[in-house]
Amino acid sequence: MENKQKKIILTGDRPTGRLHLGHYVGSLKRRVELQNSGEFDEIYILIADDQALTDNADNPQKIRDNIINVVLDYLSVGIDPAKSTICVQSALPALHGLTFYYMNLVTTARLSRNPTVKAEIQMRGFADEGLPAGFFAYPVSQAADITAFDATLVPVGEDQLPMIEQTREIVEKFNKIYGETLVLPKAMIPENETQRRLPGVDGKAKMSKSLGNCIYLSDDPKTVASQVKKKMFTDPTHLRIEDPGHTEGNVVFTYLDALCTDDHFKEYLPEYSCLEELKAHYRRGGLGDGTCKKFLINVLEETLSPIRAERAKWAADIDSVYDILLAGTAKAVEKTNATLSRVRKAMAIDYFDDRRIVKEWENILKN
Repeated sequence: MENKQKKIILTGDRPTGRLHLGHYVGSLKRRVELQNSGEFDEIYILIADDQALTDNADNPQKIRDNIINVVLDYLSVGIDPAKSTICVQSALPALHGLTFYYMNLVTTARLSRNPTVKAEIQMRGFADEGLPAGFFAYPVSQAADITAFDATLVPVGEDQLPMIEQTREIVEKFNKIYGETLVLPKAMIPENETQRRLPGVDGKAKMSKSLGNCIYLSDDPKTVASQVKKKMFTDPTHLRIEDPGHTEGNVVFTYLDALCTDDHFKEYLPEYSCLEELKAHYRRGGLGDGTCKKFLINVLEETLSPIRAERAKWAADIDSVYDILLAGTAKAVEKTNATLSRVRKAMAIDYFDDRRIVKEWENILKN
């Protein structure tokens, strides 16, 4: 299969809200780097609105409204439609067909063992309220997404590795039953430990709109500063400036690990040459949390200011944004339809692609 020779990336997000700094550090920044590396033949970025509906079925307007927010966030961080194809999941009917076929290759027992699904069920309280079947089966939907684009690499966080493993199982089982048809994908996780998961400003493991612990890419400077000053956790044992402090588990330093460079010190805190010097001073005492937070606010503003400006530019030209999404989705329809056709042929259920089945039926009736 010629697609096996290509290097293809698939990634994406659920459109349940604006994207935040955790998305930027954990995936968006890396996507732009991969996009601009020139190492990949095709890059697809999927707005996973179908999967967002699995736990928002009672509020589809929330999903509809946030598609534009997600696209604007993509464009604002440097996703280039000329290099990366942005598309909408629900507008790709081939994904629905593939999901159905793959569901016949996966048992409910296997789905129930998926650690990511188990964690998400607990987080959303489905164990108490009843679990939607669509949510339970969304690893199968993800497998359809990945295979439909012939993705060879899927950038994910460590918490999503079980999803990729489940996709690989489906691919291997399909290919064993029907012959070599689907591409076996590999996961790509961030190389830098600090980029794998940025906690919320309150130190919670995950940024969440409901917890109010996010810094959104589109937040204005006043909101960003307020989140850092009022909500960001430091070291609870660092009560006085002269007290020795801990940098491990200190959210301010976690953010600095992920975002600051030596150039930031030259610009905003020249008495230190690098982050390690700042950490050493904090550990031995004599450095206040206020100084560290002020420095972080400057780092955040330098990071977010150009993103904010680019977002405003695109927001003033929504027609162009719509056209980008329309063109990207049309390209994705063609790509995913080709995969569905290949799958149906391998399964010998492509009844109307030609009339050879007439001859088969005639032979059956003769015998």
